[in-house]
Amino acid sequence: MKKILLPTDFSENSINAIKYAIDFFMYEECEFFVLNVQRTSSLITDDLMLSNPSETLFNTLVSSTKERLKDLVGKLESDNGNALHRFHIKVDFDNFIDAINQMVEIEHIDLIVMGTRGDSELGKRIFGSNTIHVIQRGKCPVLAIPQHYTYTAIKDIVFPSNYYTKYNPEDLSILIECAEKYDYTIHVLHVKDSDHLTEFQENNRAFLDACFTNVNHSFVELDEDKLYKSITTYIEEHDIDLLALMSRKHSFLERLFTKHPVESFAFDLKVPMLAMENKGEFSLK
Repeated sequence: MKKILLPTDFSENSINAIKYAIDFFMYEECEFFVLNVQRTSSLITDDLMLSNPSETLFNTLVSSTKERLKDLVGKLESDNGNALHRFHIKVDFDNFIDAINQMVEIEHIDLIVMGTRGDSELGKRIFGSNTIHVIQRGKCPVLAIPQHYTYTAIKDIVFPSNYYTKYNPEDLSILIECAEKYDYTIHVLHVKDSDHLTEFQENNRAFLDACFTNVNHSFVELDEDKLYKSITTYIEEHDIDLLALMSRKHSFLERLFTKHPVESFAFDLKVPMLAMENKGEFSLK
């Protein structure tokens, strides 16, 4: 049974991401953990404005949030009625990333699904920024859903690689499992930065080929250009439904965001993005 974490700030976009997850796993037995994280700083600030003890305020806030989560889950269950799906509600007062990682460890979460934008009007989109932080610092694969994006059946996935990372099959397991089960096609995309691959790159390319043995896949070589532009153009021109990449520090992801900040990339992306943690070796050019 899949265990999926669904953080929400009750914004339209976070609820849209939850609906995407429900549709994505329509035919799989899943436990969905719907989580709302309250900032501890808000609790302290509110407490200073009241004469009631903090414990009373804490219980009041938790109770109120749980009621909102129950209402949300009740509507989701009413709209979908999928016997394969079970929902749990969770409330936490903590740093957002710490709360996410704690849930991942305690409940053995397989995947986090989040929206890339929230409804906050404060300069930065707070919930969207949290999504980026989870991708960068979380301990679990993250599926990021663009604002207003509704689920459509996935057929083609782009997986960019510079072949400088020695991949771990375990890190790719969620991608491989979905591709095998639902007959996705994976386009392994390499934006060339030289005329020839090194021996290290050749070995890693061959390893990926072996990992995708039971998956429809192809290796695509693109001439050197701005990395962000190359990937997004390929996605648009080939009707790609999902971007999958590794989120390890010093990896392809870091190179991608060197000149195009991760926040802008995730906010501008027109298709969902699956970010997978990579623990493999990394070789500098």
